[in-house]
Order: sequence, then C-alpha cells, then structure tokens
Amino acid sequence: MANLNSRKQYKLWFERVIAIIATLNLGLVLFDLSYIYWRDYYLRYIPVIVDIYDPIKGIQPHRETEKYLNTVDELQKQLRSQNNVQSPQVETQLEELRRLSAEMINDNPFALAEKSGTLEKIKNRMRDHLNQESAKQAFAIFWSQEYLLQNGWTEEIRFFNQQIRPLIATNYFRQIGENGKFIDNFWKIDLPFICIFAVELAVRTYYIKRRYPFFSWLNAILWRWYDLFLLLPFWPWLRIIPVIIRLDQAELLNLQPIRQQIHLGVVSNFAEELTEIVVVRVINQIQNSIRRGDLVSWFLRQENLRPYIDINNVNEIEAIAAILVQTIVYQVLPKIQPELVAILQHNIDGALNHAPIYRNLQSFPGVTQMQTQLSEQLATQLTTNLYNALVNSVEDPVSAKLATQLVQRFSQALAGEMQKKHVLLELQSLLVDFFEEVKINYVKRLSQEDFEKILEQTRHLRTNVEGRR
Repeated sequence: MANLNSRKQYKLWFERVIAIIATLNLGLVLFDLSYIYWRDYYLRYIPVIVDIYDPIKGIQPHRETEKYLNTVDELQKQLRSQNNVQSPQVETQLEELRRLSAEMINDNPFALAEKSGTLEKIKNRMRDHLNQESAKQAFAIFWSQEYLLQNGWTEEIRFFNQQIRPLIATNYFRQIGENGKFIDNFWKIDLPFICIFAVELAVRTYYIKRRYPFFSWLNAILWRWYDLFLLLPFWPWLRIIPVIIRLDQAELLNLQPIRQQIHLGVVSNFAEELTEIVVVRVINQIQNSIRRGDLVSWFLRQENLRPYIDINNVNEIEAIAAILVQTIVYQVLPKIQPELVAILQHNIDGALNHAPIYRNLQSFPGVTQMQTQLSEQLATQLTTNLYNALVNSVEDPVSAKLATQLVQRFSQALAGEMQKKHVLLELQSLLVDFFEEVKINYVKRLSQEDFEKILEQTRHLRTNVEGRR
C-alpha cells in the first residue's frame, strides 16, 4: 500500500513538472504572438525587453527614422555647446532636418512596419503645434532659425523630445526571408520545448501500448490526442488546450466545476433535438407498422398477414387476460362486494318505486321497511350468486374450456370483421392520425425549460452522491 502511494505521489509530481514546463512554453508563445502589438509599450517602459527580443523577430532600427533622430541629437549638442541658434553649423543641421522631414512624409518609412497611423499622428501633432494645415510646411517652419529663436529652442526641442521623438522611435525595419515572410527565430526558443514534449509523448505512447496490447500505435498516440498540439509548429495558440488539461491532471487547477458546466451545456444543446428525433422516429416506425398491417397482425396473429415470430410459444394476450381475470375474481371483487350490493339495492329500490302497484302499497304500515329488507336481501343474493358463478367458471374445467372457446370465437369474429377493407383502413387511418397528433401536441412541445429542470435534478443528484462518498 505504501509502495502504491509512493508511485502515485511520484506520478503526480512528474505531471506537475511537465504541466509547469507546458505552462511556461505557453507563456512564451503568447508573449511571442503579442510582441509586435505590445512592442511600443515595451519600448517606452521596459526597453530592455526590446533590446533582447528584437533580434529574435528580425527587427532592426529603420535607417531613415534612425538618421532623423541622430540628426536631431547632433543639433541639440551644437545648440547646447554654442547656445546660438544663428550659427552656420546650426543652420546646416536645420536644413538637413527640413529635408529629412519632407522625405519622411513623402516616403512613409513607417509603412513596412504597418505603422502608417503613427506617421499620421506625428503629422497631426506638428500641424496642431504650428497651427498649419500642411505637415510639410509645419516641419519646415519648426526646423528654422527664426522659429527656434522666436519661441526658444529649449522649449521647442523639449516639445519634440516629448511628443514627436517617442513616435518616431517606435518605427523599425523588419527583415524578410527568402520565403517572402518576415524573419522569425522564435522556433529556436520553441524547439527545446517541442523536443521535451515529443519525448514525453513517445514514452507515454509506449506505456499505453504495453498496457493495452490490442491498441494500434495510432490508437495509443490518439489516447493523448491533446498532447499533439504541443508539437505543432503552427497555430501555437492551440497549446492552451493541453496546458489546461495538464494543469487539471496535475491538480494545480480545479476544472471540475467548469467541466460539469461544459458537459451539461453540451447535453442541454442537443438533448432536446436528440430526444425529439428519437421519439419522432419511434412514432414514425409505429405509424409505418400500422400502415403495413403489422400492428393488426400482432394483435390478431393471422396467418394470411405478415408471419409473426413467437419466442416462447405462449399467447401473451390470452395469458394476460387470464391473469387479469384471476386477479379480478379472487382479489378485487371480494373487496368491492359491499359497494356492488349497495348499487344493486339502490337500483332495485328505484325499480320498485317506479312501479304503480308498489306506490299504492306504500300507504300500508310496514311496507317500506319490508321493501328495504327485501331489496337488501335480493341485492346480496344476486351479488353472491354472480360471484360464485364467476369463481365456478374459473375453477371448473368445463367452464374454462367453454370460456376459452368463447374467447377464440370472439377473436375469430373480431378478426373477420377487422379484415374487411373499410374497417381495416379506417382503423389504420385513425391510429396513424392519433400518433401524428401525439407528435404535434407532445413531442414537438419539448421545451428548453423541461431540459433545464432535468439537468438541475441531475446536478442535484450528483451532488448528493458525491457528498455521501
């Protein structure tokens, strides 16, 4: 027992280690998928991530925008060293910036990185700041000696560094491989994880094959179908499926409530349709059987209709009738005999009261009391005699034989009449219409509320069972 617990504990820890590795891999996958979208945020607040991960995604500084920012840095150095906006060196730098600004607007170096919106934001901010309708004109004015001298180069350079530079810095150049797609070296990070998952799946498949020798290797692999998502180099976001399953198996995440809701949701989605289909199919089969005459054949067991297969050489209808007769005679009638006597007595009194001669005799003393006693004795005697006759007919072999002959003759007569075309067709038509009404009025009225009640009762039942374990 101790050895078994130790093996279970070891298996649990192994599952947890693999689940943690798979979770780490999923985290890297999600980070890689979202890196381009969140790169601007990382660049502004966590630039070290950009420095590390840009080479993996094949991202390099864009030469045009990088040259633009370097030229602005050189201008700042000259302004700080000379503190003179009107120097020839400053004018040279300003002329270069005006040219680079026009090229940036015309060539749109942000297009390759799909950041044309960033360029529009830069142009709008510069137009608003200079109160100009043309972005080119706004840049030309901004990078002029007159404007910087009039508005103060320190304040204007601060505006550029705070409002314009961060937007320009987000631009980048991404290398394209020979396959025509952007270079992405994430596979170098992902490959060790895939190797781990592949080895683990191979080992699990081997043990599954040993445990179930009748399994094929394909069936053994498909036993852990969800682990295959960990090996796919494409659609890596699908790895969330095996990660969630493994976390649940490793008891690091309790998915029992969610799993129950999913199961109940699936059941509730198709249970109504499934039930309706099954019931309608059964009713359709009954209707087809009625149209073919199978139901009448079963009831009458006629040789000229479709052959009837008997599995026990017993006429079930006659056997059921015999059981019902014995139950009624020996069990039911003795219990309801007082009620039968009361009914007969009431009817006898009613018959006497309607007789003209008896109405004339009621004026004599004692006639009413005598009538009551007479009717009671007569009702009791009739009930007793009738019950004894029924008992004798059941117990007497001759009476039983006569009764059997009566039943057979009745069946033959009924069969003969029912085989008449108009009777048979009318009976079949009525039965088919009856079952059609059942489908319309009951089967197709199965509501979602009914299934929700059933599901709620099932959930309550499972809760009670689990609570008693």
